[in-house]
Amino acid sequence: MWQVIASQISEATGSDFHILDKKPLSGGDINQAFRISDGHDSYFVKLNDRARVDMFRCEWNSLEHLLRTQTLLVPRPICCGTTVSSSFLVLEYLSLSDADEQDWHMFGRQLAHLHQSHSQPMYGWDEDNFLGTSVQPNAWHKKWSTFFAEQRVGWQLKLLEEKDIRFGDIEEIVGAIKLRLANHHPRASLLHGDLWRGNLAFSEHMGVLFDPASYFGDRETDIAMTELFGQLPHAFYQGYNAVWPLEESYGERRELYNLYHLLNHVNHFGEPYIDEAKECLYRVVAS
Repeated sequence: MWQVIASQISEATGSDFHILDKKPLSGGDINQAFRISDGHDSYFVKLNDRARVDMFRCEWNSLEHLLRTQTLLVPRPICCGTTVSSSFLVLEYLSLSDADEQDWHMFGRQLAHLHQSHSQPMYGWDEDNFLGTSVQPNAWHKKWSTFFAEQRVGWQLKLLEEKDIRFGDIEEIVGAIKLRLANHHPRASLLHGDLWRGNLAFSEHMGVLFDPASYFGDRETDIAMTELFGQLPHAFYQGYNAVWPLEESYGERRELYNLYHLLNHVNHFGEPYIDEAKECLYRVVAS
């Protein structure tokens, strides 16, 4: 397997690469991860089952879109493919570092610039991709209320129903969310899509984004995700609002947007998140 990966790196970079050192890293709950080196160049390698290669190809596409904005550091994808039994994604290796208050402030500013970097007339993406291991549908829509209600919350509820986990009548819930968002017409921004604390870091005082699930949608969904499991440092939000202030009504939508991620956590991890997701759903629908 590693010989195939080394060969693909050599082909992609135009420079012979032979693995002299291989170190396991934390890859989260989904992938295995390694740092490989030939003594000169180092790469970050993600591994999964062969059938998961589409997940890596979608991640590649998201990373490329984020890279082109030139706003935040993003690990450059090197190559992606399969071996006999595995799929792999090779990325530029970035050495991570601690961050101070000024770094967090700059990170917020840069994320705001990322959200301003595209002006897209519709909401969606050029392909369906993945949030974790869950398929994330991204068919283009003109109405944000329809896109979010159907392709985010409604989709997750359908996945859960297939597992005999029911939160109520899906059509009624989707209809209620459409009403909640009916008068909200946000700019379609390029999003990270899964912006929790574990998917961002710093390298030499520069903010780094990884593990994206990108699409064009309401920038507030990215900000809401940063608050789902505990807020980022206050300096981050100060920096963001200094460039592109959030609407005063953002707080009215924050919990609704995080419902999508809570439902996805139920799909991934099951029972530990069911009660929290149900309580969130009932508050959102009832309000």
